[in-house]
Amino acid sequence: MASVKEQEAIRKLMVFLQEWDSGHKVARSRVLDSFIKSNNGKTEPELELEFSQGASLFLARLTAWLRMTYMHSTCLDKLLKSIGIFLSAAGGRRYLIEFLEIGGVMTLLEILGLNHLKEEDKRESVKLLQLVANAGRKYKELICESYGVRCLAELLATSTSAEAQEDAQVLLDTLGRGNPKYQHQVYKGLIAVLPCASPRAQQLALQTLGAIQELVGEAPPALLEPLLAVLGSAHLEVQHEALQLLPALLPLRVRPALLAALVAALTPPGHPALASRSESTADPNALCPREPTLAYIQQAAAAKAIGILAKESVEVAEELIQLNVVHGLMVAVGNMEHMPSQRHSSISLKYFVHTFPIVEEHMKKAVGDTLFQLFMDSPETWYTKMDQAQAEELASSILDIPKDMGRKQSTEGQPPGPAACHPPGLEALPSYSRDQTPIFRQQNQDKSE
Repeated sequence: MASVKEQEAIRKLMVFLQEWDSGHKVARSRVLDSFIKSNNGKTEPELELEFSQGASLFLARLTAWLRMTYMHSTCLDKLLKSIGIFLSAAGGRRYLIEFLEIGGVMTLLEILGLNHLKEEDKRESVKLLQLVANAGRKYKELICESYGVRCLAELLATSTSAEAQEDAQVLLDTLGRGNPKYQHQVYKGLIAVLPCASPRAQQLALQTLGAIQELVGEAPPALLEPLLAVLGSAHLEVQHEALQLLPALLPLRVRPALLAALVAALTPPGHPALASRSESTADPNALCPREPTLAYIQQAAAAKAIGILAKESVEVAEELIQLNVVHGLMVAVGNMEHMPSQRHSSISLKYFVHTFPIVEEHMKKAVGDTLFQLFMDSPETWYTKMDQAQAEELASSILDIPKDMGRKQSTEGQPPGPAACHPPGLEALPSYSRDQTPIFRQQNQDKSE
C-alpha cells in the first residue's frame, strides 16, 4: 500500500495532467514555460521523481499535442524544447523509444518541409533529430528510411538561417558516419545541394562531402558537373572548399574525367576571353573593366586547381600534359580581361615548364624568344608586362607536344617499371558553358612521336 507521501505525489500528478488536458493554448503555454524552466538538464530518475514515476504520461501528451498542432505553429518552439528535455535526459532511452513509437521522427521531418513555419522551430526539430541519431546506428537508419536525408538536404539548400543550415549539416554528417547502409544516400543528398543558390549551403555541403569521402569510397560520376560548377563560384569560400575536395578524388575512377574537365575549362568554347577582350578594346566608351563572367571565374579556378593537382604527383602532371594542358594555360594567361586567370595560370605554367624540359622546349618554339624570355625572367608576374598583341599571340599559340613525351622525360634515369595505365577515351573533353551546362567537344588527336 502506498504511503501518504506517495499518495499525495500521485494526486498532484493527476491534478497536473487534468489541468493540461482541460487547458487551452494560453494555459498550456504557461505549463510549458514552467516545465522548461524547472526541468532543463534533468536526468531520467530526476524527471520520474518530479512526476511521481509518471513522466511518460506527460511526454505522451506533449507528443500527441505536437502531432495535432505542428502545422499551425501552436507553441511549437516550447513543445519541441519540452520534448527535448525528455530525449536528452541521461538514462532516458525509454523516453526516446516512446517518442519514436508514436511517429515522432516523421512529425519532426514534416516540420522541416513546412515553409510557413519559423526557422527557429525548424532548428529545434533538427536538434531533436540529432538526439535520435546520436542514439545509435538503427536510429540513424530510421531517419534515413523516413526520407530524412532529402528533408535535411532541402533545408540546407533553402533555409535563410545560417544556424539552421549548420544544424542540418551536422546532422547529415552524423548520418553519413557509422551508417553503411545509407551513407551513399547521404553523399548523393549532399551532391544535390551543390547547384543551389546559397553559397553558405554549398560551402557546408562541400565540407561534409570532403569529411565523408574516405568512408564512401568511389565517387559517382554525377559529382563532377556540380563540383566543376561550384569551383567557378564567385564566392572564394566556396571555391576553397571545392579545391580541398579535389585531391581526394585523384585515386578514384573519376580522375580521368575530372582532369579532362579542368583542362577544358581553361579554353571556353569559342575562346570568349579573346572575343570579349577585342570588343572591350574596340569600345572607346569602356572606362572601366566589366564584371568577370562565370566562364572567366571558372577558368581561373581551373588553372589554380590544375596547379594543385599536378603537384600531387608526377603521374597526374603527365596525364594533364597529354590533355594539352599547357596550351590551355597559355590561353588563360592571355586573357587580359581577368587578372586572376592570368595569375593562377602563370603559377601553374611555371611548374610544368620547370618540371618537364620537353614542355619548356615546345613552349619556347610556340611563343617565340621574346615572350618566352619574359616568362623565364619573371614567371609569376610576366603577364603584367605583356601588351595586347603579345597576349593575343600567346592565346593563339599552338603547342605540339608528342604523346608520352612528358612521361619519358620525367622517368629518364629511373629503373624501368610497369607502365601506368591511362584509361582510353580522354580525347572527349567535357567543357562547361556560362550557364554551367556540360558541353562535349572533340579534342584534336595528338600527333604520335
